[in-house]
Amino acid sequence: MKVKHIVYTLLVVGVGILIAYRIKSNSEIGKSGGSGPRIATVSGMVLQPQIFNDNISISGTLEADEQIEIRSEVSGMVESINFKEGSKVTEGQVLIKVNDIELQAQLSKALTAKKLAAENERRAKLLLEKQAISQEEYDIASADYASANAEAELIAAQLSKTTLRAPFSGTIGLRSISKGTYVTPATVIAKLVNTDDLKITFSVPEKYAPQVKVGTVLNFTTSDSKKEYDATIYAIDPEIEITTRTLRVRAIMDNRGKNLYPGGFANVILPLETVNDALLVPTESLIPVQNGKRVFITNNGIAKEIDVETGSRTGSSVRVISGLKAGDTIITYGVMAVQNGNPVQVKLQETRTLNAE
Repeated sequence: MKVKHIVYTLLVVGVGILIAYRIKSNSEIGKSGGSGPRIATVSGMVLQPQIFNDNISISGTLEADEQIEIRSEVSGMVESINFKEGSKVTEGQVLIKVNDIELQAQLSKALTAKKLAAENERRAKLLLEKQAISQEEYDIASADYASANAEAELIAAQLSKTTLRAPFSGTIGLRSISKGTYVTPATVIAKLVNTDDLKITFSVPEKYAPQVKVGTVLNFTTSDSKKEYDATIYAIDPEIEITTRTLRVRAIMDNRGKNLYPGGFANVILPLETVNDALLVPTESLIPVQNGKRVFITNNGIAKEIDVETGSRTGSSVRVISGLKAGDTIITYGVMAVQNGNPVQVKLQETRTLNAE
């Protein structure tokens, strides 16, 4: 029994000592922590002005410099096809010949009528000079001649349209007819495309419209390659499109030897301006708030929140337009653990170049 009492006594003493130790430890922690807020350790960087190329990325479409659907102006049977599909043709080259036998006959008839009307007009003029006929009779003969002449010219014009020529040099596409096909003005024979130059058409958001200028050189890539190509803006629409609030812009490039095709996708990198003293901050340093964005800076070891206005962004940084100045130390990492007015210990990072490539 004595041993049992001794054991119980030791247990009670041990628990008492443990409780006393915990009370003492908590008291010491409370004393050390009660003197002020905990100092947070964060990462930061000193803002330095940088050269910033303000660019925007826009989707565009490649278009041929010239492109038409080849159609016959007259109806008739195709007598000959004088081009190979997918081949180069030159301006004025004969593409197809439509059968013209009926028009040839009509022209022969019209020329005969013209010859007769011309002779009648000549005789009428002689008779008028001898006062053998009236002025009215001569006028009728003269009008008949003019009408016959016009008829012959009309048929000759229609006859010339049976020979279809290339309106410009380019590459002709796949044909949709064969020799012997009956064509009308509604029949699409093939497409003719000039790809020596290519146009890039794209739309710029309304807020950037004042910064778009004719003569600006831009870069673009295609969906099948990362290779960059250059193009020059040569035309800008005179008005903002109401439905999309965008401004249509068109650039042109020399495509000889580049083998780009009309209709393709173009990822356009459009330069807007170059800022020599831009202030750029890492995206992770920005805190979204209801009316904009906010950052933390340090002032004599105290965190201070600042509302900022931001502009263009790159893949890892954002340009700050107002709210900060060169030399400010901003908190870049650990911002979620910082409160306004609390002390912070900042570990400065090496100043990074945050400019876009």
